[in-house]
Amino acid sequence: MRSLLAVFALLAAVPVAAQQARPSETAASPDGRVVLTVSTDNDERPIWSLSRKGKLLIAPSSLGFLLADGPALQRGFRIDGAERGQGDATWELPWGERRFVRDHHNELLVRFRQHESRGGHVMHVRFRLFDDGIGFRYELPEQPTMKTARIADEVTEFDIASPGTAWWITGGEWNRYEQIYQKTPIDGVATAHTPITMRLDDGTHLAFHEAALVDYSAMWLKRAEGRKFRATLSPSSDGPRVVRDLPFATPWRTIRIADDAAGLVASDLELNLNEPNKLGDVSWVKPMKYIGIWWGMIRGPWSWGEGANHGATTARAKQYIDFAAKHGFGGVLVEGWNTGWNGGLFNFTKPAADFDLKAVTDYARKKGVTLIGHHETNGHVANYEAQLDDAMKLYGRLGVASVKTGYVADAGGIIAPGDTPGTTRREWHDGQWQVRHHQRVVDTAAKYRITINAHEPVKDTGLRRTYPNWITREGARGMEYNSWSAFANGGPDHEPTLVYTRMLSGPMDYTPGVLSLAGSNEVPMASTLAKQLGLYLAIYSPVQMAADRIENLAKYPRELAFIGQVPTDWAESRLIAGAVGDYAIFARKDRASADWYVGGVNDGAARTLTLRFDFLDAGKNYTATIWKDGEGATYLTDARHRIAYETIRVKKGDSYKLWLAPGGGAAMRLHPGK
Repeated sequence: MRSLLAVFALLAAVPVAAQQARPSETAASPDGRVVLTVSTDNDERPIWSLSRKGKLLIAPSSLGFLLADGPALQRGFRIDGAERGQGDATWELPWGERRFVRDHHNELLVRFRQHESRGGHVMHVRFRLFDDGIGFRYELPEQPTMKTARIADEVTEFDIASPGTAWWITGGEWNRYEQIYQKTPIDGVATAHTPITMRLDDGTHLAFHEAALVDYSAMWLKRAEGRKFRATLSPSSDGPRVVRDLPFATPWRTIRIADDAAGLVASDLELNLNEPNKLGDVSWVKPMKYIGIWWGMIRGPWSWGEGANHGATTARAKQYIDFAAKHGFGGVLVEGWNTGWNGGLFNFTKPAADFDLKAVTDYARKKGVTLIGHHETNGHVANYEAQLDDAMKLYGRLGVASVKTGYVADAGGIIAPGDTPGTTRREWHDGQWQVRHHQRVVDTAAKYRITINAHEPVKDTGLRRTYPNWITREGARGMEYNSWSAFANGGPDHEPTLVYTRMLSGPMDYTPGVLSLAGSNEVPMASTLAKQLGLYLAIYSPVQMAADRIENLAKYPRELAFIGQVPTDWAESRLIAGAVGDYAIFARKDRASADWYVGGVNDGAARTLTLRFDFLDAGKNYTATIWKDGEGATYLTDARHRIAYETIRVKKGDSYKLWLAPGGGAAMRLHPGK
C-alpha cells in the first residue's frame, strides 16, 4: 500500500497531459518506501525520477549518451517493454567491515528503442532498488545499427528536488582525489568526484557514486543548473571518452539514501552491485597491520634515492622486521628499495646497491613477517607494464605477499603506451585506459597470490568483492600532508569528513599511527594522541599502518599496545554516534574473537557524547580498556599529547560519557569475561 501511495504522490507532480501521453514503468524498493518511475518526456527523451516516503527526491532526469560518431542516444525513444525481478540473498565477505552482507532488492529492466529516423538504436536501462538506495546501469545489446560504441559523454542526470548541503571535492584537478573537502549548498557545487555526500534540509542523507567501474571511464558529477547534475566522464587521449564493442554494460550509477549519517555508512549498496568473487580460493589474502620505511622519507631526513641518507638499506629493513616481529605487525613496507629513484626509469626487479632483496625477504620469513613490496611508477605506466609480469613473478618467488603501487603524476599525466611500439601518450588518472591498467595489475598480482594496495588510484567502486586481492587503496588526501605544513589537511574535521565521503567507496590506506604528532621541522598535526588511535576504528582498511618511525612508536608503549591489539578484519561494524564532517564513533566486533572495539575521531569542537553499549551480547560482562583525551587536551597546543586511561566493567544496555577534545578521539577494547 505504501508503494502505491508513493507512486500516486510522484505522478501528482507531473502534468496530467504528460501522464496520459507517455507510458511509464514503476518499481519500488522491498519496503515500498523508495519508488522509481521511468518514462519519456515530450521530446521523447528517456527520463527517470525517484521518490521516498511519498516525497519527490530526484525530479525527472534524462538518460542517455552522446556519441562521437553518430546521433546521440538521447532523443526519439519509446519504451519497448520491461522486465521485473527480485533478489534476496546473503553472501560472505572474505575480509571486511562485516562478515555477512545481505543483498535484498527489486529490479526493473526498461527496454528503449529509438525511431529509425534517429538511428534506430536499442538501449536498455537496468534499475535495482534497495531499501537504502538505488543503482542503475545502461546495457547496450548486440544490434545491427551499432557494433562499437564511441561515447563522447553521458547525459545521465540527477535533478535533486530539495535544497541541502554537499560535501565534495573537485573533479579533474591536478592532484586527483587528494583534496580538502568543501562544504557548500548543493547548488554551490561545480564539478565533483564521487562519492559526493549531501544532507537535504529535511534531514535525508544522500551519497552519489558508482559501482563496478570496469573498462569504462570514471564518472564525475557536473552541476548543470540549480540542483541538476549531469554525469561527465573522465577524458581520453583518443577523443571518445569510452570505446566499447557491443554488447556491454556500463558501471552502475548509485545513490545511497538514509535518514541519518549512520544509515549511509551502514549501506553495502556498491558491494551488492558488483560481481561475486572471481578468484576462487582467496585464503592467501591476509589482513594485517604493518610498519614501514616511509615516514622517515616523508618528514626527513631519509631519501628514496640512493646516497648517504638512503632509507631502504638492508640493515634498516632488518631492524624494522625485528620491531614488527616483537610487536605483532605482519608486514614491513620498504619504499625506495629499487633503482630509478636517482633519475631515469624505475626498474622493478633490480634492487639498489645497498639493499639485498633476497636477504631481507629470507630474514622476514624467519621472523614470521612479510615484506610489503613497493612499485612507484611516477605515472610512467608504459614502463611499468613492460616489467609487470617479471616484477610480480619476482615478488611471488620471494614470498612478498602484498604490493603498494603508486602513480604520482598530475591528473592527465599518465604516460601510457602509444599505438605503435616505442611510443607513448598521455592519459587521465581515472580515464578508461587507466581503469584497464589497474585491472591488469590486479589480475597479474592474483596470478602470483599477491594483494594490491593502490596509491594515486582510480577510486574504489566495490571491486574488492570481485577481486578480493584488491585489498585497499589511497584515493584521498592522506596522512603525509600533515608532515609538509601545519594543519595541512585543513584542520581536524578532515578525518570525520572522510568517514562520510571517501570511505563510502571502500577501504583507505590512510596511514595512521603517527604518535609523535609532528611532521617535517616538527610542524604540528591537527590531532591529539588519542585521535591517532581512534583512526584505526574510524578509517577502515584491512591493511593498517603504524606510520611513525619505530623509535617514536616505542616512546608510547601503551598506545603501541593498542595498535598491536586492534584487529583489521571485522565481523560487524556500526556507527553508534556521528554527524557528517563533525565526529564519528564506531563499534566493531573482531572476526577472530568475541572482543568489541569502540572509538573514532572528532573535529575541532570539544563535545561530550553518551555512548550506549546496546550492541554487546546480552548476559555477558566486559572489561573495557579505554584510551581517551586527557583533561585540557587540544590539537591547537602542546597539550595534544595529553591522554587518559581508564578500565571499567560494562554490559549490554550500559552507557558511558565520553569527552572528545578539539581534534581529539578515543579507542576502547571490550573483552568479555570475569
